[in-house]
Amino acid sequence: MIRAVVFDWAGTVVDHGSLAPMGAFVRAFAEFGVAISIADARGPMGSAKRDHIAAVGRLPHVAAGWRAAQGSDFDDAAIDRIFAVFEPMNVASVADHAALIPGAAATLAWCADRGIRIGATTGYTRPIMAVLAPLAAAQGFVPEVTICAGDTAAGRPAPLQMWQVMATLGVHPAHVVVKVDDTPVGIGEGRAAGTWAIGLSLSGNMAGLTLAELAALGPAETAALRATASAPLFAAGAHLVIDGIAELPAAIAMLEARVAAGERPGVFG
Repeated sequence: MIRAVVFDWAGTVVDHGSLAPMGAFVRAFAEFGVAISIADARGPMGSAKRDHIAAVGRLPHVAAGWRAAQGSDFDDAAIDRIFAVFEPMNVASVADHAALIPGAAATLAWCADRGIRIGATTGYTRPIMAVLAPLAAAQGFVPEVTICAGDTAAGRPAPLQMWQVMATLGVHPAHVVVKVDDTPVGIGEGRAAGTWAIGLSLSGNMAGLTLAELAALGPAETAALRATASAPLFAAGAHLVIDGIAELPAAIAMLEARVAAGERPGVFG
């Protein structure tokens, strides 16, 4: 009954902990004499990168830091200046963070065996994806279509990227499609498009840990992190939240049972 899955990229299928964009944001702002924290950088993750820069720059303490360092208010020109520095940094960093997240290969094979179509949306731009996509393809992740930030008139959480994927795949109605994402913005994108939405709590941006860092946690620490990371995903409208992509087949089975019972995802927000 589920005919297509639309994945996010970093933190969902590749780059455990969503590390590549986070480091680039911190370094890009530092180039202009403005210090931002990892929490600052992670806050709007999943958005189109220019929108992400705008959101970080408008944080009161970051805007104050910009005025102190640059002698002017944080405005559209400032966003353009930072983006021009950020994008090459992110292009360079994705090559170091392109490994498939454990369980991804098996889940992709499971989808293929069931005839489930695979698409993707991302807050990454085309230049970033030009580096990342071949590295992922060499490991077996080759979505039929990926819609990037800038490909549509509005980025996530607007539904336009999702709708473009669905139109390109020729898959409808929305209740036969699942969006899988590690950020509230990506969950919002799926819900705005009327599809099912499954959040990932431990593999991506919400936890922000490498695989080794996550494995080093004790059971109680892991449970606490799971709860903290899941809350914003549920608040964004996730129908289910799982630890990572390895658990997706079981989650899709649960959604298919709900579809069989007549339930539909609806539009959230």
